[in-house]
Amino acid sequence: MDLLQASQRLVPELAQKFRSRYRVLQRIFLHQPIGRRSLAQVLGTTERILRADVELFKEQGLIDVGPIGMSVTDAGEILLADLDKVIRKLDGRRELEQQLATVLAISRVTVVPGDCEQDDAVMRDIGHAAAQMLQGYIVPPCTVAVTGGSTMATLAEMMPRVISTQQVEVLPARGGLGERVELLANTIASQLADKLGGTYRMFHVPESLSKATVERLSKEPVIQEMAERIRRADIVVHGIGDALTMALRRQLDDDTVAILQSSGAVAEAFGYYFDAQGAIVYTMNTVGMRLEDLAEIDAVIAVAGGRAKGAAIRAASRAYQIDALVTDEGAARAILEFADVGTH
Repeated sequence: MDLLQASQRLVPELAQKFRSRYRVLQRIFLHQPIGRRSLAQVLGTTERILRADVELFKEQGLIDVGPIGMSVTDAGEILLADLDKVIRKLDGRRELEQQLATVLAISRVTVVPGDCEQDDAVMRDIGHAAAQMLQGYIVPPCTVAVTGGSTMATLAEMMPRVISTQQVEVLPARGGLGERVELLANTIASQLADKLGGTYRMFHVPESLSKATVERLSKEPVIQEMAERIRRADIVVHGIGDALTMALRRQLDDDTVAILQSSGAVAEAFGYYFDAQGAIVYTMNTVGMRLEDLAEIDAVIAVAGGRAKGAAIRAASRAYQIDALVTDEGAARAILEFADVGTH
């Protein structure tokens, strides 16, 4: 590491080229299989500029080039994993992660480069990093509970496939939103279980119900048994939403939205809405994972990115214990900027 930093001072263009080639190889990995034209669009460059890097990667055995596009080889994946630590320090993300861990009181933090609000490709990077984080916590036999949403769907997509079967059960943490089937917790649980070589169970209960319906359903033996399994999960992986955005997605009535606005709600997780200090300002009637259950979970992993999510992530970290966070630079810098303002 010291040698690389010394070389950067002596030959600044070396570090620039290092970053550039790492980014190209990483984008091939995140979008594989991908053609050169599509890769150029992802990177915002031209095929001509990419040609030399692609040829070098091919010669070094880092990528395979086939009829449907380029894919990173096993050797390429190992190299990417080794270089990630170097790049993280060069980019200042290692220091960013340490600062974030301190400010949010979260023991493990991973920050990927960029802002997913500005670059869609960053979300795949978040998904890949979250998949790595989750893998690090899985010790079979165990149960993983997962929420729904686009971030969790990306995590499932980016999770490497385990060839052998293992004793891992994946459950939806709660009922589903009335949205695209690929974003439902049930769907994500089944995809994640497939990738992990494990099993899954569905939870066919709407996410938002009346209080009377929740009480009635909770007494049903099948629902009761499933809810208990979810609450006894070893690992929970979840997204963190912006309060008003989630209220609109769930089509909450105008009176409820007005309550959220007047109470200063900024974050949503597990059907709970929190203000900037992490206080609960509204709770949906639902069956499944409850906030009080998180204290008994071995590992609670939060995944969220984008500058606009900074306030939501900060609020969630104050509302309940988060053991690991995967986010991007956009959200990380927004959180730290807010913390700096608060200290003056």
